[in-house]
Amino acid sequence: MGKLVLFLVVATPLSGAVAQTFQRLGGCPNLGCVLPPDQSDFLPGQYFDLRLEVHAPVNGSETFNDGMPDENFSVTITKEGGTPKGIDEFFNVTEPELEKWDFKWYEDLFAQDANTPSVVNVASKIYRKIAIYEPGNYAVTLRYYGDQITTANWVVRPLSTQKRAKNVILFIGDGMTTNMITAARLLGHKSINGKYQSLLQMDQFPVLGHQMTHSIDSFITDSANSASALYTGHKSTVNAMGVYVDSSADLFDDPKVETIVELLKRTWDSAWGAVSTAAISDATPIALSGHSRSRYAYGSLIDQGLNSVTNYSWTSHGGPDVWFGGGAEQFNPGSGSYEGKDYYEAFANAGYEVSLNKTSLLELGNSSKALGIFCQSHFPVWLDRNVFTENLATFENDPLGSEDPALDLPGLKEMTLKAVDILHTRGGDKGFFLMSEGASIDKQMHALDYDRALGDLLEFDDTIRATIDHLKEIGELDSTLILVTADHGHGFDVFGGVDTKYLSEQKTDREKRRAVGTYELAGLSQYTVPADDVSYSTGPNFPVNWDPRYTLAQGFGANPDHRENYRVHKTPRKVVSSTPGFSKDDLFVDAEDSPDGFIVNGTLSVTESAGVHSLTDVPVFAMGPCQETFGGVYGNVDIFYKMADCLGLARPDNKSPVETENECATKR
Repeated sequence: MGKLVLFLVVATPLSGAVAQTFQRLGGCPNLGCVLPPDQSDFLPGQYFDLRLEVHAPVNGSETFNDGMPDENFSVTITKEGGTPKGIDEFFNVTEPELEKWDFKWYEDLFAQDANTPSVVNVASKIYRKIAIYEPGNYAVTLRYYGDQITTANWVVRPLSTQKRAKNVILFIGDGMTTNMITAARLLGHKSINGKYQSLLQMDQFPVLGHQMTHSIDSFITDSANSASALYTGHKSTVNAMGVYVDSSADLFDDPKVETIVELLKRTWDSAWGAVSTAAISDATPIALSGHSRSRYAYGSLIDQGLNSVTNYSWTSHGGPDVWFGGGAEQFNPGSGSYEGKDYYEAFANAGYEVSLNKTSLLELGNSSKALGIFCQSHFPVWLDRNVFTENLATFENDPLGSEDPALDLPGLKEMTLKAVDILHTRGGDKGFFLMSEGASIDKQMHALDYDRALGDLLEFDDTIRATIDHLKEIGELDSTLILVTADHGHGFDVFGGVDTKYLSEQKTDREKRRAVGTYELAGLSQYTVPADDVSYSTGPNFPVNWDPRYTLAQGFGANPDHRENYRVHKTPRKVVSSTPGFSKDDLFVDAEDSPDGFIVNGTLSVTESAGVHSLTDVPVFAMGPCQETFGGVYGNVDIFYKMADCLGLARPDNKSPVETENECATKR
């Protein structure tokens, strides 16, 4: 007991510290870990893996039991009001073999600076592909080291088994906040005496809610685990998707949870697809089918997208019916693709029509599965594709892997409308699920290139408008739940107006700042005022002048050092660079960025080259069947459960809809 008492004394004050910058393992409150952890929610019948770990730190402030983990740990599960049962009995599975490994972590910044990691030995078991069918409250109790206990309280939600929506279209404006929507409206829509003459399509949705975006290990999330929360109903760790992160070294053995498209395919055999202006292997699109602790395992995640999980028994999602985006590096054979394979060929062999440019996209039929990969990496943004088009020739992003530019590029609208047509045809009476992402709202906010971000937001809204109109045309609007939300936010806002001519002509930074007008000196938007010899032919709902004299004073709450002149950047922005004589990680204001502007001191580490995500809640717009359930404020995981309820994905009886219908017919 001496060691146990010592551990408790040391561990008690650590509970606060361990929950800060560095953590031994997210979701693990002490030396025993249950994954899924405490406070997890489940859909009745949703498959998941259960990982149990017992930790024995060898050194550091948590040192315990001479680094020997308890290999004789036990675990039970208890439904509220019932009696405890062993996991093997409750789930009717075979007891798995014991696994052992070790890992290292830093307790804090001082330990990292001194390069003194703590070593932890682990004993573990994992139960794979199990499910709880009966709604209710459950407690999983892990016992170890004699009288140590870790308890995870779970809730299996009582949700519908019947469809209310035939289809769901989930629009994700990556990183999009209410402040950005407000700024985009100011750019693209004319107002007279404070009254807008037109509105964004998002403004016209009947229901508005807000979602909280925290992850397990941080209140500031990233796009991988935030997308995973939307698609699975389970929170995860930064950079992870479709799994709860364990402490093993393997990127693909972590305990998985079933995603909405896997459930939809297994339950209703519906069609599904994803469209993005990012690489299709990027976090938001790939998390629909991906299961890994690392969003950066791009090639393997593409293979999962085509073939589902193959290293363990798991649900087959059947491959997407539509996959449109960038990221040709993972499809051309070579170092970027999984095992060096040609994934254009792999998809073609699986029956996909493959498109590599806008022309061939528009020529695709609607009856076959379709893969469209239109460039390497992420798409050039809307502003470069439509206004500063000369920039396209500077990209080396040909989808076949050459250093030529990809010039025949579709936009988000063209990809989304084509995806709807294909999914409508292939899904038929079984319906479809489509995720459409405006990816570079986020990516350009990171770069502090606000105009490019807001241009992509306006493209995103234009796509939503066109999709609604198209659903009306094909007779599917009333049967389709349409959601518009974000995965996280940024600390962006507009705080005034700027006389850019005056700013440019002043000599010192302090004089230049006088050009920023606030309150009554902020003035009015000039982006919707026609200017001589300026015409972009981009249609309504976009600015008629992207470079007026009087612009928006806009900025970030979390940014590196940079220079601002508040004018549109006619080439993609780079705010910092390394300087000769300093470490390459010690970044300074880039001399070529906004040379007539003034220095804005950063709020982040000097190693950060971009702005970062923020805490803010993000909006949720809803229309269609079940729209009334999306009002209010709720967690990101709740969006999954609201969609699942509307799609009738719960299976409390462990029976498919076909089996249930056959039973009803027999009784009749």
